[in-house]
Amino acid sequence: MHGYLPGNPQTPIITPNVKDAPFRVLKNGVKQFHLRAEPVVHELVNGIKIRGYGYNGSIPGPTILVNQGDYVQITVENRLPEATSVHWHGLIVSNRMDGVPGPGGSPIIQPGESFTYEFRIQQSGTFMYHSHVHDAKQELMGLAGMLISRGIYEEPVDRDYVLLLQEWAVQMEMHQQTSSHPMNDHPSKQSASNIYDIDPMSMMFNFFTINGKAYPDTAPLFVRYGERVRIRLGNLSMDSHPMHFHGHDFIVTAVDGNPIPMMARLKRNTINVAPGETWNIEFLANNPGNWVFHCHKPHHTTNAHAMEGMGGMLVYCKIKIQRSAENLA
Repeated sequence: MHGYLPGNPQTPIITPNVKDAPFRVLKNGVKQFHLRAEPVVHELVNGIKIRGYGYNGSIPGPTILVNQGDYVQITVENRLPEATSVHWHGLIVSNRMDGVPGPGGSPIIQPGESFTYEFRIQQSGTFMYHSHVHDAKQELMGLAGMLISRGIYEEPVDRDYVLLLQEWAVQMEMHQQTSSHPMNDHPSKQSASNIYDIDPMSMMFNFFTINGKAYPDTAPLFVRYGERVRIRLGNLSMDSHPMHFHGHDFIVTAVDGNPIPMMARLKRNTINVAPGETWNIEFLANNPGNWVFHCHKPHHTTNAHAMEGMGGMLVYCKIKIQRSAENLA
């Protein structure tokens, strides 16, 4: 989860609850990645698991970390029961490598087959990747991840976090559960196994996640007092998510991988992240404490629309004053 790039002394890029994609560097400098699209049983929050689709056993898929100028080979192996592809959302690549079969002309990857995408990373910034075959189904089954490209002129920060926003239509079985709900402290209805199917074609979403986890299982963002912090936001869901930060204002520094000129940057405490968008925000951690960062659509901070307790698309930013040689976390 702590992504120093080889030969790059910059701040590590951290995707809480999600691993970085491993790679190897060939003698000619090419970086080789491997993504395995496959069915995955994934735990959204303590006790609630879904049958979804993921990459390398993970929902969302591992974060791909590259540098601007890198030449990459990304082999996608299809272990799904249906055809798939990968689209490199926001990256400028050749038409064949765009990952859109049919109208786009890119290859389709049949079950049991693999395809290697090859391209040079021309841009720097915050990008995403996701399926573009039956994408209404496969994206909302979990086939998505973040891709971060570092540039030579990237502005320095002390912390650099990546957050992917997703939502799920979990098919909760309807029988009364008499014990306490594992997500919120009240009775609810759930299946005996706690492993549920999801309906990717439903518009009735009942779980909302950051990096595949719903609160209280979202990992905190640890920060020291006085640090400058970057948060990279991506949205691969059906809904927009107005993300609101308590206790601080932030500066909006980039959109869809493109830096915003200094004179055009806005100071805000809420930013609406629409489907398909990425945003970078930065703030100065000058107000110590545990501060909530969450979607401001009220239903999106619940689990299964529970009437009590917080859940869903919410994470804590823990700003700690450093004392002597103590560790941050």
